[in-house]
Amino acid sequence: MSSRQLTFNIAARADEKLEEVRSGEMRSKVGRMRVGLLVVVLVSAGLSPGNEAAHAQSQPGNVQALPPIVVSRTAPNPKPGRARNATRTVRPAVPTVAVVSVSPVPGGEIDREKVPSNVQTIDAGDLDHAKTPSLLDGMVQSLPGVSLSDQSGNAFQRSLDYRGFTASPVPGSVQGLAVYQNGTRINEAFGDVVNWDLIPEMAIARMTLMPNNPLFGLNAIGGALSIDMKNGFSYHGTEAELRGGSYGRISAGAQSGYQNDNIAAYVAADTTYDRGWRDFSSSSQIRRMYADIGARGDETEFHVSFTGADNKLGAVVATPVELLNQRWSTVYTWPQTTHLQLAFLQANAKWTPTDTFSVQANTYFRAYRAAHVDGNGTNAQACDAGGPLDGQLCIGDGATPINQNAAVANTLAPNSALGEIDRNWTNSNSYGGSLQATSTGQLFGHDNHFVVGTSVDHGQTQFRTSAELGTVDQSFFVTGTGVFINQPAADDSPVNLAANNTYLGVYATNTFDITSQLSLTAGGRFNLAQINLQDETGANPLLNSRNQYSRFNPVVGLTYRITPNVTAYAGYSEANRAPTALELGCSDPRNPCQIDNFLISDPPLKQVVSHTIEGGLRGEFSGSAAAAESIPLKAPAKVVENGWRLRWGFSLFRTENSDDIISIASSAVPNFGFFQNAGTTLRQGVEAKVDLSWNRWKAYANYTFVDATYQSSLTLASPNNPMAVADPVTGSLNINVIPGDHIPAIPAHRFKIGGEYAITDAWKLGADLNVVGSQYIIHDDSNLNPKVPAYWIVNMHTSYQLTKNVEIFGLVQNLFNQRYYSAGTFFSTAGFNNSTPGGANLTTFNDPRTFLPGMPLAIYAGLKAKF
Repeated sequence: MSSRQLTFNIAARADEKLEEVRSGEMRSKVGRMRVGLLVVVLVSAGLSPGNEAAHAQSQPGNVQALPPIVVSRTAPNPKPGRARNATRTVRPAVPTVAVVSVSPVPGGEIDREKVPSNVQTIDAGDLDHAKTPSLLDGMVQSLPGVSLSDQSGNAFQRSLDYRGFTASPVPGSVQGLAVYQNGTRINEAFGDVVNWDLIPEMAIARMTLMPNNPLFGLNAIGGALSIDMKNGFSYHGTEAELRGGSYGRISAGAQSGYQNDNIAAYVAADTTYDRGWRDFSSSSQIRRMYADIGARGDETEFHVSFTGADNKLGAVVATPVELLNQRWSTVYTWPQTTHLQLAFLQANAKWTPTDTFSVQANTYFRAYRAAHVDGNGTNAQACDAGGPLDGQLCIGDGATPINQNAAVANTLAPNSALGEIDRNWTNSNSYGGSLQATSTGQLFGHDNHFVVGTSVDHGQTQFRTSAELGTVDQSFFVTGTGVFINQPAADDSPVNLAANNTYLGVYATNTFDITSQLSLTAGGRFNLAQINLQDETGANPLLNSRNQYSRFNPVVGLTYRITPNVTAYAGYSEANRAPTALELGCSDPRNPCQIDNFLISDPPLKQVVSHTIEGGLRGEFSGSAAAAESIPLKAPAKVVENGWRLRWGFSLFRTENSDDIISIASSAVPNFGFFQNAGTTLRQGVEAKVDLSWNRWKAYANYTFVDATYQSSLTLASPNNPMAVADPVTGSLNINVIPGDHIPAIPAHRFKIGGEYAITDAWKLGADLNVVGSQYIIHDDSNLNPKVPAYWIVNMHTSYQLTKNVEIFGLVQNLFNQRYYSAGTFFSTAGFNNSTPGGANLTTFNDPRTFLPGMPLAIYAGLKAKF
């Protein structure tokens, strides 16, 4: 049978099948038959007489190898000596089509070029441990504009910063980013914290960073991060990994995916032990797992997944600069430990009755437990000699007993430095779900993408605290004495708080193609938040409250494809953030809290509302013409991979927050603070990036400028700030903030550049430079003190493919062993109170600055095997 006859027979058979479809017997195979018919046409073109492939079996019984697949075209200007219709290998100039999710629940994906914001995506390859040691480090390396800050002194509990907003695991941090896992918001119910260490990074398939989109609900004032996890349909095979290195770190992990027809399963688990590099720092142990079971049919898909974690984290917070100058790894007041546990069950379903309509739904239950131990200084002291409480222990002054219910005798050794061990426990159960529908049918003959959905989330939290009096030794270790502090008059008493929060959201967005180049997006979301607090001790009725917040947040934007390779975009959106239960319970300057430990009273806070304007350009160019000129015309098609691809982007953004919430240090009680609304703040800046793949090279560079400023005049307490001035009436040490003053802890400049070179097909070597600009010290809101200095670090990585299935790799962090500070704040230089009545304070300081030192040189190596 000739190739032409074969083509006609296949086409005739396809027509018969299409008739069966029209009669309803094969409705579910329409899309696949269309694709198959297209493939038949393409193949038949390749089998036409005159093509070399038609003669691959020219002689009966003599099977010959097929030639490589090439693209045939007529050369417009042939060079001398080259036939006009010679064939050559070329790379298309059209950019790859990438889709991104524009709504919380997966299933509403759209072409990235129709999104009117600087949306960014990374996949599992960008988080490969052969290139980066952790999830957070991988995000910094692969997402322009993203940086890390450190308030805990633990690499697993760093905060992610984007455009001047934060997603942090530290309770009391002001949160500004919403984070989703498989369509479920994972900002914890109490405090909206994001515990990055609870996410099994090996199981991540894709991450999307979406600014300027209120559809992601509360906390998306700075943007939203959506994480899609792997499943048995998307990941096949088994992989195991072992790595270790500096400071006693050792990690092991494995993942496996399996599919049998329409049933699939996936499981991943990993564990890490790290001794820590600071003196006396407690070790960290990470244990987590992820499992997914899925089933799908022609129109439906259903998944049940579980995320579990049991992590013990040691932390060493900021240390006085005078101590760091003596020894870089020294610590100040410890122990500091955190124990986190998670059981997170999800169910996701999708129904696709037609090619242009689908319904997505999810539901979840999340049980979160946190226990925190923190050694600190204290306001406790010996009672006044000769006073009515002589021989007892007091707090706040020499006449207020340390315990309101019973006298506590001062049996401590003379001249003991006093401290306290603060403990808190958070037990949260959250549950809820989402329902979403997506339509991609045409509207008035134009392409259209419509998403509508609703979500409800409910959280129940029990929060308890205690404070135990302790003594501080020469290494600043706080040893408990068995005496527990309970004195409301000194704002230091046990707390047992019940917090209930319910969040309801209804959202919709529509993207309409006005022309083939111009697309209009419009939509919005209505948020309703109910937050109730109840004091379980009965001793603090000021803590009881019912708080409700609501708002509709719109979004509108345009994208225009200037050429097939270049897109311009512009958009406007609004978003809101309701105060968290923690912020509501600690918002009274007359009754401050030890942030992350104590809640005292509940005056109302206003919700934060953001207004964002964004615009920019992005593009992609690719080709291999230069490479094709120097290769044989019939070279294998793999030479296309030796071409080049250039991706670039440039964006401007401006976000103005009304009634922004900030944390303030208390002048009345050392180490305590409170939250308050701070008027209007502004974050504006520039993002620029370029990524290049060429032959054996991969390189990137990006720059971010963030100008974060106050736009309102404020008077703020800053008791340990050397530039603070005493109020003539209250004696409070205050600073005056004027419009234009910069918000502390937000570096204005960030620059990243890096590359990787394939020395051989098996051996790769890469390096990255990360430059972070200077920033103002926390609580230096008036910008009168020297900044935290700018810094830079260089990291390197290398990998070698021993066999097809076995790879070894190595990483070097902070190659040049740079000493830098990641953040700074102020502390009391008065030292520790003395257990002896009238005794001088112990271990006093001169410089009130305290810093988080950066980790020195670290080296890791590992082995990865696939089965």
